[in-house]
Order: sequence, then structure tokens, then C-alpha cells
Amino acid sequence: MAKGYWVSVYRTVSDPERLAAYDKLAGPAVRAGGGRVLSRGGRLVAHEAGIMQRVILIEFDSLEQAVAAYESEAYQEALVVLSDSVERDFRIVEGID
Repeated sequence: MAKGYWVSVYRTVSDPERLAAYDKLAGPAVRAGGGRVLSRGGRLVAHEAGIMQRVILIEFDSLEQAVAAYESEAYQEALVVLSDSVERDFRIVEGID
């Protein structure tokens, strides 16, 4: 079965304190949903139209598990805290089997 991934690129962060509060809630929600953080704001090299901002990559055992984790009550509570404090490009994608 192909894995599922959350890919999130933060274009802007207008309230770092709210982002930190989100991180405290989102981390446990992601782990409870079976997610494993593969990359979290580390070094990156951007090419072409790439964005040099914070990038997060989280792996799940399947696309369905990734979607369920996003839709979970715990993660939705984290999103309320994050609200409009960031502008990000968030995608859930299926890996190659």
C-alpha cells in the first residue's frame, strides 16, 4: 500500500506565538493519527520557483490515514489555534507504491 504524506510550505508567519501553540497541539494529534515527521523546518535548497520558507513533511502508512489524521478532532483543534497566523500551502499526497 502506498504511503500518504502531508506536505506543508509556510509562505508567511505573522504570529510566531500562535504557530508555537499550534505546534504543541498538532504534534500529538499527528502522532495519534499515525504520522511520522520526516522533515520540519530544516535546511533546504530551492530551485526553479521553489519557496525558501519552512517546509514540513509528515509520512503516514496510507493516504486514507493521512486524510483521517487531518480530519481528526484533535488536529482540527490545532487548526483553530493556528487560524490566520500563517499563510501556507498544505497538501495531502499519495506516495508511489
